[in-house]
Amino acid sequence: MNKYPSITIDNRVISQDNPPYIIAEMSANHNGDIDNAFKIIKEAKNAQADAVKIQTYTAETITLQSNTNDFLIKDGLWAGRSLYDLYEEAHMPWEWHRPIFEYANDIGITIFSSPFDKTAVDLLEKLDAPAYKIASFEAIDLPLIRYVASTSKPMIISTGMADKDEIREAIDCAKDAGCKQLAILHCVSGYPAPSSEYNVQTLEDMINEFGLVSGLSDHTGGNITSITSIAKGASIIEKHFTLDKNGGGPDDSFSLEPNEMKALCIESKEAWECLGQVDYGKKSSEMGNIKFRRSLYFTQSLKKGDIISSEAVRSVRPGYGIAPKYIDKIIGSIAKSDIKKNSPVGTEYINNDYF
Repeated sequence: MNKYPSITIDNRVISQDNPPYIIAEMSANHNGDIDNAFKIIKEAKNAQADAVKIQTYTAETITLQSNTNDFLIKDGLWAGRSLYDLYEEAHMPWEWHRPIFEYANDIGITIFSSPFDKTAVDLLEKLDAPAYKIASFEAIDLPLIRYVASTSKPMIISTGMADKDEIREAIDCAKDAGCKQLAILHCVSGYPAPSSEYNVQTLEDMINEFGLVSGLSDHTGGNITSITSIAKGASIIEKHFTLDKNGGGPDDSFSLEPNEMKALCIESKEAWECLGQVDYGKKSSEMGNIKFRRSLYFTQSLKKGDIISSEAVRSVRPGYGIAPKYIDKIIGSIAKSDIKKNSPVGTEYINNDYF
């Protein structure tokens, strides 16, 4: 019986009882070429990711076509661009969705998406998307969350920029609208984000506060933050994924390349395995080395009836004699038989009449 909350996506159970669920986020890294999208999906599969995620929007569904001050990006990676122009470049054409979903299904990797309006949800429902992801910027869009929840599919909500009250509001909205399988991701919505701002200790508090499957949407440049988060209870890791950091696309520079994604998939599983459970017992890998622990050995030859002096017994390796904790009881006792030098002290001395 699982002791942690869980959700299931495409027959994969996601919880702290299972290895972390790794999502390769394609985002805009197709760079306007459907062949790149296919290659990213294939490389995600080769890297052992559990799922590849895309984003479903058009410039028209996510913003307004305007160059007024409100719609211009002032700083950061995309400084100087209008929101409309950025999203026009970055979006995945809707006519790509079906062949991309079919390709992912054919090669055996789960695919789902972040919808940004109701029409996107409707498209993804026609493709039988197995789950939905709500992006951090949309975590306050309660009508969208409500519409996604109405599909009864598992939902993952990123919480970048959201405070505790806003996270609670999004969770309550999803549940009230019928979502039965809900997960949340701790996130810092910087692109890239410094690891020092991730405060992965927050994950433990999120798990205790909200009682949901929780994970990390990681926008740092490497894998250390993701791996660290597993020790704090992360069951899901999402990282942006690209074929080439120098590909020139909007998200390429802060995304993982295939070899880095493969390392994340392997190392996150190892991190989860090493957490294990509270266990002070001897492990199978140790059993062969027990004989090399210290034990008591006679350092002198003795005759039956001799008194065993401190010079006649020592704690040494290997471990075929009795434990060193008995040395004070051995010293001053009587040899029960003739003793050869360098022989182990036997268990018959533990219960003799001199103790």
